[in-house]
Amino acid sequence: MSEKYISKINRRDSLKWLGSMTSVVVIGGVVVACDAPEPKIPDIDPNSNWPNVKFKVIDGPKYGQDPDLINPVTPWPRTLNKAQLNLIAHLSDIICPTDDKGPSATFVGVPEVIDEWVSAPYEVQQKDRGLILNGLQWLDDEANRRFDNDFLSVSDAMKNLIINDIAYRKNLNNPEFEHAVLFFSKLRTLVFGGYFTSPEGMVDIGYIGNIPIIGDYPGPTDEAMTHLNEIIANLPS
Repeated sequence: MSEKYISKINRRDSLKWLGSMTSVVVIGGVVVACDAPEPKIPDIDPNSNWPNVKFKVIDGPKYGQDPDLINPVTPWPRTLNKAQLNLIAHLSDIICPTDDKGPSATFVGVPEVIDEWVSAPYEVQQKDRGLILNGLQWLDDEANRRFDNDFLSVSDAMKNLIINDIAYRKNLNNPEFEHAVLFFSKLRTLVFGGYFTSPEGMVDIGYIGNIPIIGDYPGPTDEAMTHLNEIIANLPS
């Protein structure tokens, strides 16, 4: 992947896509929602190199209660600079590379949708904004601390050494890496949430919605109804 990310989709598509990312996505049998609550962000440990920059809250106009998703407006500006977008793109393809089932995350435009996500003036997105932007800064700081260069300028082997320290939950209890682990976990959720709600991602998981049915609607399967009835039976009265 080129280190200079080139726009793949227009804002109309990225804004429509943003709305679908708040829905539930099932990946490998695991339910993922991009706006699902993450673990509480811990206090900064003195042994950590987490930047903890306080970013200005974006409080511009929102969509309102009845947005026009057919002809969406663009009420807020996207806020990632070129360096941040390039880094998001590189990480997106580490998380979701090209394989025999489909193209990479950057190919379908995931970085731009993540840019929309961290730019949107809503509470969840603004909380994620601080985590994502500090995480990007942490990666550059960590690469400079270890290898005297920013993250995108070091070798793939060096990048992997850093990623391996934050890609697994086992380091969530390590004060040195706990915030970076939460950052990478959130980024991974956004990348997969974005990818699997893209047209190419839907093909990858075999989604066949929005296809007309000829004849009478067959209704849900017996298995689905059994599952639904169990959920209803366990709801609090």
